[in-house]
Amino acid sequence: MPISQVPFAGISNPVDFRNIVINGDMQIAQRSTSVASITTGGYYTLDRFNLGINSLGTWTQSQSTDVPTGQGFATSLKMDCTTADASPSASDYIIISQKFEGQNLQYLKKGTANALPLTASFWVKSTKTGTFILELYDDDNARSISKSYTVSVSNTWEFKTVTFAGDTTGTITNDNGNGLELTFWLGAGSTFTSGTLATSWGSVVNANRAVGQVNIADSTSNDWLITGVQLETGEQASGFEFMPIDTNLSRCFRYYQKIIADAAYTAFGAGSIYGTNTLIVFLPYKQQMRSSPSLAKSGTIIIQQGATSPTTTSITGVNAGKSCLYAEFVASAAGLTQNSGAILQAGNDANAFLELSSEL
Repeated sequence: MPISQVPFAGISNPVDFRNIVINGDMQIAQRSTSVASITTGGYYTLDRFNLGINSLGTWTQSQSTDVPTGQGFATSLKMDCTTADASPSASDYIIISQKFEGQNLQYLKKGTANALPLTASFWVKSTKTGTFILELYDDDNARSISKSYTVSVSNTWEFKTVTFAGDTTGTITNDNGNGLELTFWLGAGSTFTSGTLATSWGSVVNANRAVGQVNIADSTSNDWLITGVQLETGEQASGFEFMPIDTNLSRCFRYYQKIIADAAYTAFGAGSIYGTNTLIVFLPYKQQMRSSPSLAKSGTIIIQQGATSPTTTSITGVNAGKSCLYAEFVASAAGLTQNSGAILQAGNDANAFLELSSEL
């Protein structure tokens, strides 16, 4: 039977991109490959994986080459505890999560009688053994479900699968907002551990979200690594869905884009001068972004107009369309010629960059 005639009756979403997780093989790290002294939440290294933390240790996060042997992975996400906290306060926590747009989740049929179960699979390696919690959080309806998995052997790659029942309550909004969140708990205080683990879908009760979770922040000897993260419909895990690097990168560009100087004096874009110290630039996106992005800069960036090259000091008038971002870069000194062309470029700084962010 030709492939085009193979029936898919009873199979949900039987196409490529069955993995809801983006960058689950940890190949894309636009921001950095290693960041130390982390005590607050945010995106630091691996694209689409967000760190949430509240007063629970100090960490180095990195893109590691420590991976399970023979599984096809080249990189992993590593959390290394550098300042321990063995006695968390009630509200302390540390989590790694990925958020998913609601419009990408409609085939899950959540909030209906036909809601589909989801299975998460991943490789994990941890110095700390014991019980860990994996959670699905429905942001639209403030509902959650948590399941436990066990790290059995210290410093050894182990493959885990966790299945969540379909939720017949709470429809996910069909928009570009956060519809669902997959959360790996790494440590939590009593605010999140003092109840009974919520192994069935229900309204969020903080005390029931991470019951039994070990604390990997209790020693500076502790590391936690993960790769091959997959979330798909059904009650069985399938093999990891590897993506070509260009496809993987393009999907990450929807949420974050870093425009890096290849060398000193690299040009970022061209525009026209408004007034005597402001350059108006249109920056085309590499990929249409999820929403109007924020724009930030780092390093020495200059406005080059003939022999005049003042350093930029601020960005104002940032507006975003579907295909490009309009921004005004203000120079440190006057002297530019109004209504003339100019180039926005790195100064004598090969590490300068611009970044666009529309993360969930």
